[in-house]
Amino acid sequence: MNSVFLKIKNLYKLINRGILKVSDWMFQGFRVALVFGVILYAVGIGWFVFYSDKVSLDDHTVLVMDLKGALVEESPGGLKDKFIGELQGNATETVRLRDVVVTLELAAKDKHIDKLLLKLDDFQGGGLVSLREAASAIEKFKASGKQVVAWSTFYGQRQYYLAAHANQVLSHPMGGVLIEGLGRSRNYYKDALDKLGIKANLIRVGQFKSAGEPFVLNAPSQQALKAEAHVYDALWALYTGGVEKARNLPADSINQNIGKLPDALIKVKGNAAQLALDWKWLDGLQTFESLRETLMKDVGKDENIQSFRQVGWKDYLVSEVKKVKGEHIAIVVAEGEIGDGRAPAGKIGGISTSERIRKATEDKDVKAIVLRVNSPGGSVLGSELVRDQLQIAKDKGKPVVVSMGNLAASGGYWISMASDVIIADPATISGSIGVFAMLPTGEGLMSKIGVNTGGYQTSWLAGAYDPRKALDPRMQSLVQSSIEHVYADFIGKVSQTRKLELAKVDDLAQGRIWTGAQAVEHKLIDRLGSFSDAVDEARARVAKLEGAKSSDKELPIKYVGPKTSPFERFAQKFIGQFGWLAGEVIDLPTWSVMSGHSGPDALLLNTLGQDLAWLQTVIEKKQPFGAAAHCLCNFSP
Repeated sequence: MNSVFLKIKNLYKLINRGILKVSDWMFQGFRVALVFGVILYAVGIGWFVFYSDKVSLDDHTVLVMDLKGALVEESPGGLKDKFIGELQGNATETVRLRDVVVTLELAAKDKHIDKLLLKLDDFQGGGLVSLREAASAIEKFKASGKQVVAWSTFYGQRQYYLAAHANQVLSHPMGGVLIEGLGRSRNYYKDALDKLGIKANLIRVGQFKSAGEPFVLNAPSQQALKAEAHVYDALWALYTGGVEKARNLPADSINQNIGKLPDALIKVKGNAAQLALDWKWLDGLQTFESLRETLMKDVGKDENIQSFRQVGWKDYLVSEVKKVKGEHIAIVVAEGEIGDGRAPAGKIGGISTSERIRKATEDKDVKAIVLRVNSPGGSVLGSELVRDQLQIAKDKGKPVVVSMGNLAASGGYWISMASDVIIADPATISGSIGVFAMLPTGEGLMSKIGVNTGGYQTSWLAGAYDPRKALDPRMQSLVQSSIEHVYADFIGKVSQTRKLELAKVDDLAQGRIWTGAQAVEHKLIDRLGSFSDAVDEARARVAKLEGAKSSDKELPIKYVGPKTSPFERFAQKFIGQFGWLAGEVIDLPTWSVMSGHSGPDALLLNTLGQDLAWLQTVIEKKQPFGAAAHCLCNFSP
């Protein structure tokens, strides 16, 4: 097989040289299109002629899960973004949570697989809910009687949460484990904006609605600190409790060890790996080459690769997953910030996400819908479009269950309201029921640089919001009225759907965030549970509607993705396999990416860029009085 693809690779190089000779006079863009066309044609033939999805396994095989990138519900970006990323060599790698869970479920039942090897060097972690669900899948794999070995050169606390659930946690002798705790620090821009002569003009409802605070304050408000402390302390208790239980460590030992870390590290002469061993965070120190030799002795050697008998988890998943046909539960993923119109995978578009829900609603084979929400919110209009479409599905008699992931706050909570039941993890961040708008103006800046603005308008409203001029009080009044109306609508919907007194909802709202466990106490969600619990709930509701026992009919699940053409589906299938090939044939420059830098200067620039990008999405709305339901509370351990 490798020789076949080597020949194809050499063929492409030959084709490329020929094209270069005849295309010197052509535009670069045309050359790219031409070569890409040749690539698709030739690789397509090679793919369908030589490639087989089915992987043949021998007994005593190790499943290798080399997790690269962040844990997500849905891989972000479209085909174009992924292809350009592959060409430039900076494709953003992600790991879909459902792929991890399904792989482990299948492998647990596979008689050919004896062991799981978790390689976590390149794993970037994810939200605590995602980590908890992945860890639960590891525990179920272990419960089948199979062993799990975790290895990394060094563990940060994101990697370690998964590693802690292995039977054996190993690190490089020069490695170790660093568990820091939770928290975040924002940049605050009030002084900088004052010096520049820019006013943020933040308008909001909710004393805990802190999303716009960085632009009007120099430090977090007491309300924001109070709300964050309430949530972060609860999440940290879930993190440490989960690790301590998995590793059979004394309760609160992690916090105690963090407190004595400086002195403890001195005692072991700075050897972090030895300290992690002493604290029983690690089971052993071993280079990967040494581990490879150990595994060859345990399961046998594969002469073709001169290593232990193994299968990569992605190859295994592709081989084992079967297509779903007939009646099923539709899963619609709503992940990322919410916009008004269309959005690629990894973001929520009011129109595009609604189309997914509509597709599931109109499909006779779909017996129920599970909406998996992982969103900090965003556009109020986009949120309402999604909520309304979900309500239509519910009104047509299809059970609707919401499964909350890491985040379902503000607009993320808004879209969850049109459901029969809301299920969240104890670590979910939810709530943030509040609304705000921001209308930055730079009249002071214009004055500083000696630029004046003037002109004729037929009414005061024409150009009433001009960022070059001071905000007209009448415009501010309009926006304030709009914000208050949206907030009243928000809490009214919460009151109606959650069957709570309006005054009670107003008290719980105010832009305050809650963990899933706290939200259950306040009746903002129905119960705690995982994604699989939400699917079981949907199955039970279908069974009840059809007068059958839930155990009589194990409906499969099927994800409803964005609309794609046959060409896009084909390209998506092999783009990851052949990205190296396109990169060699099409000699494109690789531009530096800000996030690729490291160090304090990069941290400053990255956070500044993120804040400004977020601000741009707030002020660039189609509606002049557009409100935002956003918690600005993205969090991962």
